[in-house]
Amino acid sequence: MKKSGLRLLLKPVYILTVLLLIMSLLYAKPVQQLNSKKIIGALEASYGSRAAKRGRAWFKIMAQSGELTEREKLKKVNRFFNMFRFIDDIKLWGLKNYWATPVEFIGVNGGDCEDYSIAKYFTLLEIGIPEQKMRITMVKAIKLNQYHMVLAYYDTPSSIPLILDNLDGEIKPATKRTDLLPVYSFNGTQLWLNKEKGRGVLAGNSSRLKRWNNLRERLNSTKLKQPKFKME
Repeated sequence: MKKSGLRLLLKPVYILTVLLLIMSLLYAKPVQQLNSKKIIGALEASYGSRAAKRGRAWFKIMAQSGELTEREKLKKVNRFFNMFRFIDDIKLWGLKNYWATPVEFIGVNGGDCEDYSIAKYFTLLEIGIPEQKMRITMVKAIKLNQYHMVLAYYDTPSSIPLILDNLDGEIKPATKRTDLLPVYSFNGTQLWLNKEKGRGVLAGNSSRLKRWNNLRERLNSTKLKQPKFKME
């Protein structure tokens, strides 16, 4: 067989191999296996013994979630993180908008709405909730007249999502949250522009979000940011 003919036969195989590699990277779990000893050590070194205690409680919740249903996991994780204190980024970090990693959020014992949603998202991902069932969602909180972030859980792609929120501790369907107006949502792979409750139009890859990319790069780092304001 001529070399040119061989190249023609191999080209589709090469293209398929590249596509499979891209798909494997795109849908790979976005966080590596968590090292509890390393993370708890980093929490204590960066924020103190109380932070390490919260870290141990976090790992205990994840370890005890194996036999729970998805709804039970949602409730457990939502309840845990809603116990943390709300504080604006500018006061806590000295920055207008900083997306803390879950470990930083646990370490400083608080954060704003983005931090609650991000911590819930990655914790649920870690304990087995599929990424395609979750979207971090930017909304307009009508009563507060300001932008707000929540975590939405979709039991099926076409179902009305359940909303995990730090403003309202009860997990409710989006249709029951008339105080929220969806703007856009995203997860580890996709970005949606929301048109109505629980629906969205695909708008591309979530890599378009600069802060999301920066957050993902810092997820497994033990170099934790120090807050400007100490809450304990």
